[in-house]
Amino acid sequence: MAETVPAQMRAAYIDSVGPAEGIRHGPLPVPPVGPTDVLVRVRAVAVDPVDTFVRSGAYPTPLPFPFVVGRDLVGEVAATGSGAVGFRPGDRVWCNSLGHAGRQGACAEYATVPADRLYAAPPDLDPEHLVAAAHPAASAWLALFRHGRLTAGETVYVGGGAGNVGGAAVALAASAGARVIATARAEDAAAVRALGAAEVLDHRAPGLGERLRAALPDGCDVHLDTSGRADPADAVDLLAPRGRLVAMVGLGGAAAPLPLGRLYTKDASIVGFALSNATTDDLARAARQVVRLLRGTPWRPRVADRLPLSMTARAHRRLEDGEVKGRLILVP
Repeated sequence: MAETVPAQMRAAYIDSVGPAEGIRHGPLPVPPVGPTDVLVRVRAVAVDPVDTFVRSGAYPTPLPFPFVVGRDLVGEVAATGSGAVGFRPGDRVWCNSLGHAGRQGACAEYATVPADRLYAAPPDLDPEHLVAAAHPAASAWLALFRHGRLTAGETVYVGGGAGNVGGAAVALAASAGARVIATARAEDAAAVRALGAAEVLDHRAPGLGERLRAALPDGCDVHLDTSGRADPADAVDLLAPRGRLVAMVGLGGAAAPLPLGRLYTKDASIVGFALSNATTDDLARAARQVVRLLRGTPWRPRVADRLPLSMTARAHRRLEDGEVKGRLILVP
């Protein structure tokens, strides 16, 4: 039986794009439920850097105002549309693709989710781990396997192996039978090796380029930098013949020259990737891998803090100020 849903809810929303201080917390109508939609009672939301890009206008996308911010949620089904097959009231569920392309966001007590963007939340997984893993783990899997076409026996370079996306990429690649070379701070090296990296190099130590070339004498088949520090020319140099460079960070970064000559003589390729552009089929495949990653590897998302939904603006500001090492969880 569907729960009794109130007419209004509390939500974190904006009336126009702009700074974090423009986020308001207050009452809004509970969103309507279309025939193929599911109304979710939100229990926790994870804050992503891309949320700040959308809110600020740096990542242009259609926004219906007032616009509820946020992308990832975990909760329970409150009600379903007549055509939302496979979901019943009370089911535990999660989603990682709201707040984009005209879809309202997750930072509210209730959110309407298209049924094809909603996934069952297994009872054996911690719901906060699941919502915190949703964006970084799905991003890592799609970057490595959908866009990077990584296969067993290949070599992958992961820049920023101690971060949430980087750590997920290390664990996913290693569990798929790839050899992983990663960079991280020296104090994080042991943890990254425990995820399956064959070698972890300190990105702050001098001579990183030479040490990477020594660790990758035949180059890497897939180059995945999650730190935003990689130079395109150095990255192309590290690629093996027919290697793939997956660009997934750098919004707002300075333009860098691209060595086209070395790229085509290696028969190599560069592909851009943003989770916001993934198809519903891609997201569904990635969702299964998020669950597999949490069940079958030692990787867990790093949760930096838990805040009430009323502090959404502060969470955005903390992300933009660069003070957060891990995921921020908001609780309605």
